[in-house]
Amino acid sequence: MNTSDLKIIPYTATSLSVVGRFIFMFLLYRNKSTNSLSLTFCLLSIVSSSMWVYYSSKMNDMPMIVRSSIELALLSISAMYIVRNKIRKENVVDISEQKIISP
Repeated sequence: MNTSDLKIIPYTATSLSVVGRFIFMFLLYRNKSTNSLSLTFCLLSIVSSSMWVYYSSKMNDMPMIVRSSIELALLSISAMYIVRNKIRKENVVDISEQKIISP
């Protein structure tokens, strides 16, 4: 394989990573996730992706910059969605408890 043939590998890996992140987001949306493990995963992945963006920019690795930046954005959206679902779930529980307590 020559160098030009190898250039497809990072772009294919980037595409697969982004598709995987969209599948994760779809499952979060479908299941209305409030799972703390999902949120922990998102936060750890945000830190990791931030580090990759920094490293990739220092190394001038455009495929990794693109991948990590897109992943960072999608993970942030996922984390906000999980937090929003947690807040909504707590509000529903609070309202339900108030109805039970009130005569």
